[in-house]
Amino acid sequence: MWLETMVTHGGALQKISVFQKVKPDTGLSRVGPRRSSTCWVNLKLGSAMEDGDWVMVRRPAEKDLWERGWAGAEPSKPLKVRFTGPAKHWTDAVPIGNGRLGAMVWGGVQSETLNLNEDTLWTGIPGNYTNQEAPKALAEVRKLVDEGRYAEATTEAVKLSGNPSDVYQLLGDIKLEFDDSHAAYSQTTYLRELDLDTAITKVKYSVGEVEFTREHFASNPDQVIATKISGSKPGSLSFTVYLDSKLYHHSFVKGKDQIIMEGSCPGKRTPPKGLANDDPKGIQFSAILYLHISDTAGAVQVLDDTKLKVEGSDWAVMLLVASSSFYGPFTKPSDSKRDPTSETLSRLNSIKSLSYDDLCSRHLDDYQSLFHRVSLQLSKSSKNLANSETGLYSESSEDEMISTAERVKSFKDDEDPSLVELLFQYGRYLLISCSRPGTQVANLQGIWNKDIEPAWDGAPHLNINLQMNYWPSLPCNLHECQEPLFDYILSLSINGAKTAKVNYEASGWVTHQVSDIWAKTSPDRGQAVWALWPMGGAWLCTHLWGHYTYTMDKGFLENKAYPLLEGCTLFLLDWLIEGQGGYLETNPSTSPEHTFIAPDGKPASVSYSTTMDMSIIREVFSAVVSAAEVLGKSDSDLVERVRKAQPRLYPVKIARDGSIMEWAQDFEDLEVHHRHVSHLFGLFPGHTITIERTPDLCKAADHTLYKRGEEGPGWSTTWKTALWARLQNSEQAYKMVKHLFDLVDPDHEANFEGGLYSNLFTAHPPFQIDANFGFSAAVAEMLVQSTVKDLYLLPALPRDKWANGCVKGLKARGGVTVNICWNEGNLREVGLWSKHQNSIQLHFRGTKVTVELATGIVYTFNNKLKCVKKYSLF
Repeated sequence: MWLETMVTHGGALQKISVFQKVKPDTGLSRVGPRRSSTCWVNLKLGSAMEDGDWVMVRRPAEKDLWERGWAGAEPSKPLKVRFTGPAKHWTDAVPIGNGRLGAMVWGGVQSETLNLNEDTLWTGIPGNYTNQEAPKALAEVRKLVDEGRYAEATTEAVKLSGNPSDVYQLLGDIKLEFDDSHAAYSQTTYLRELDLDTAITKVKYSVGEVEFTREHFASNPDQVIATKISGSKPGSLSFTVYLDSKLYHHSFVKGKDQIIMEGSCPGKRTPPKGLANDDPKGIQFSAILYLHISDTAGAVQVLDDTKLKVEGSDWAVMLLVASSSFYGPFTKPSDSKRDPTSETLSRLNSIKSLSYDDLCSRHLDDYQSLFHRVSLQLSKSSKNLANSETGLYSESSEDEMISTAERVKSFKDDEDPSLVELLFQYGRYLLISCSRPGTQVANLQGIWNKDIEPAWDGAPHLNINLQMNYWPSLPCNLHECQEPLFDYILSLSINGAKTAKVNYEASGWVTHQVSDIWAKTSPDRGQAVWALWPMGGAWLCTHLWGHYTYTMDKGFLENKAYPLLEGCTLFLLDWLIEGQGGYLETNPSTSPEHTFIAPDGKPASVSYSTTMDMSIIREVFSAVVSAAEVLGKSDSDLVERVRKAQPRLYPVKIARDGSIMEWAQDFEDLEVHHRHVSHLFGLFPGHTITIERTPDLCKAADHTLYKRGEEGPGWSTTWKTALWARLQNSEQAYKMVKHLFDLVDPDHEANFEGGLYSNLFTAHPPFQIDANFGFSAAVAEMLVQSTVKDLYLLPALPRDKWANGCVKGLKARGGVTVNICWNEGNLREVGLWSKHQNSIQLHFRGTKVTVELATGIVYTFNNKLKCVKKYSLF
């Protein structure tokens, strides 16, 4: 494959043509290591064809594969989250992560803290997620519902509740202490930033004539958190470092270059106050900090056998590695054969010979191969730009001194489109940083947590939050990041089969509203309004079919997705019972966390056939039928049962006030402006309510969103953004985008609903990461929507706010990569390619064109949707 790139050759930067092939004596393949974005190439300068110098170059990013003809999009501001001072609160700190290990960088001057996390550190042990008494209680609840005694059914349903989930824990802290001179640092020189392009955090400040710099990144290929600290003058660096943790632990120094910390998580979510042996053995962990200083200057001393003191060095590099004894959700920590300290030492020994630059290069190669798949540029109309002659952005030193928090504050007035770009890409950055193949699923806080008892236990919540975490993985071109979710669903299906059989005397598998690392599938503790919701697993299964429709990976569908869909469908078929009017119904049924006023005037949450129940079941049934068609299993008994059940599912209905009914009856809302919009699942993320097929329901959905209002936690805001986008209402979608840009004061966060912290974490409040991911997905939905056969271009573009722009590398169903540029709100160019032979219909503002896409061919269409250029990727 010939490609053009820029390399340094002979001391000069030159544009060259290169051919990917095997470099002699390296054994490297044509495309380099797995998931590598670099390759060895042989220079071909001028017309000479003989071998020249071998150089390592980076393959073109996916976003750069489309050669657009129009160059009018305005360059964006750098993708950096900036701060002008050290963090005062945890939500001022900078998150870094490699999927498994995470850190929050505070950027303190005289003393610095890096809060550490490892994604397998949880309380507890595997549990029993069944309730032998549940069938008796279920029968009574169903009887009360049939009799219309909803308040009593709600009270009785508490007997179906289970135990709480276990709790996500922290790992500990890296503590750095600098000498007293740092207290007199020049505040005007301070800069702390996270560069999304490199996933590297930097802290800079000056003390006298010395500039101190720190760099931090979390490497996935080498499973390490790396830090480099340096001073601009030789011998100027002195500090003390040690490890600490809120968990039970002990630490010690090994040699003069390692600090080892060993500890354990509680074996119960609330440790017993009696004897220690009352607490079962919890997950064990080990963290090792390796220290290396400059060879020409400096010395290291050991203090108290727990700390290392560096004096008079030019620079220092610290590597933090960690592991735990967790051996899967079905193995007790006491039975685990894993030795965390031994594993951690082995990991350290495999990487400590690598230089900091080598580690950084490997980190960039890995991270940018994912992050660089998508680019987004947004700008206002050139008519409104002060620099309208050039339309170009150039960064000034003044821009560098403006914190991201100040930009969020001013968004209500300036509506800076580049801040939307930043938050969109920040969501992609966070997903890459907290969910990678082989890691745990991204929890309620991703992987970042500072507390022994985090809000809502930091646990995955399955009635919106976990699903929203993975909404951007497919449209935003990060499908690998969704793999932990599928591993998690598999674990849930194993425990969930026991829960289904014992609790509900049903086949298949089920899971409820909240879970944990042990794949808990039983109902949560407490009231039915949140605990009684057996649709968690079914909603998760829609992600399985979604993954296939975006990737067209038949092997994934057959070997992983279909067996899980099959088990889920078996449970749903058994859970559905005969209801009134010949319909199949779910009983008991709740609409997540929402209460209605029953006809007798009493508040209740338990009834039958809520709109969300039926919408999810429709989606799963449609998926299993479609999957069976792809796999040649359409004549199976299961599919036949599903086809018979589909027309008997209770329909979505419109209430007296013109909104979508949330319950099977037109009950009165207890909270009209409730945060959940569960009854609109069929519109988004589902596909059963569409503008083309169900215009009346879309009109009712529109009324429902107005009725619900704008207020709500961050995840509610981003869900509403996506819902408005599906309705192709760009004005309301943008209104919800703008609504999220509200700077939250951590000292008074109870006064806020939703919003952003200074580090761009989204707020419920407190912090929940789901809205960060929901935002990226919602913006993508405003720009591109798709079915396997249809592609909608700029369906909810706010033309007056993002008049000019270009998005490259988004994914559409059918395995299509989408690139779009527009100018003054009008389409300029579209670039498409697919890994599969494809016939799709392009839609843009009423224009429809059917196009045939051949495998590996890049097509460029003009603003009339006419193909004007095509070329091969190979």
